[in-house]
Amino acid sequence: MANDIISKTYRVSGDHDIVVAEAGSGSGPAVVFIHGSGPGASGQSNFRQNVQAFVDGGFRVILPDLIGYGASSKPEGIDYTLDLFTDTLYEALVAHGIEKATLIGNSLGGGIALQMAMDHPEFVDRLILMAPGCIHEREEYFKMPGIAGMVSSFGGPDFNEEEQRRLIANLVYDPVHVTDALVKERFAVARTQPKDVIVRMRTPNLAPRLGELKMPILLFWGYNERFMPLEGIGLFFEACPDVRCMTFNKVGHWVQVERADEFNRHSLEFLHG
Repeated sequence: MANDIISKTYRVSGDHDIVVAEAGSGSGPAVVFIHGSGPGASGQSNFRQNVQAFVDGGFRVILPDLIGYGASSKPEGIDYTLDLFTDTLYEALVAHGIEKATLIGNSLGGGIALQMAMDHPEFVDRLILMAPGCIHEREEYFKMPGIAGMVSSFGGPDFNEEEQRRLIANLVYDPVHVTDALVKERFAVARTQPKDVIVRMRTPNLAPRLGELKMPILLFWGYNERFMPLEGIGLFFEACPDVRCMTFNKVGHWVQVERADEFNRHSLEFLHG
């Protein structure tokens, strides 16, 4: 069952600890859910509505916390580069016994999935990406209203649960998804995060490398997205040989939350196809 989640901690390069949670059959194909950025983000809080469906589908569900997030190490005074995110995660996954996996990434997690697939194509079976980042210049993302608001608000003595609630509300179209429990869960993590996690994030533009991705790719994108430009869809269609995309109106940055049942069903059909 999805509530039977076991977490392990791995010491990786740089003496950082990466926490990897797992649910489902240890013998099934591995699917790695890679969460995005933002105050209080973690593997379990971002994908709670998806785990059980994939467990029921026979998959080994892996839920890591990225460096700087969840229960993983949160170093201060460093740049949070895409290489740092990708390399520490890859090292932890290998230590966890993952030899090949489908990567399921949202936002920054999508960018991490892209780089991992480019750097280690033998490791990645398929990609499922929800409004992935790292396919435009960093400065373009910081012009998006969702990211601009997140950077200006995160951290500092005035950051409180109501500010946390407002930031989560930016991720969705319908505020019904912003529950009190989710706000409290993410605020507890956000209070432990240095501001460097956001303000010193450094991500490259991977768009020129998208043609390297030969594995099947499934994209999800909310039409009311406030973080990742919709133009990103065309970049994949132009560069990748095997890609399909589903878009949803009245949906924001969290397709896997706002349309959880549809996301789960279409993703499992893609994986079983």
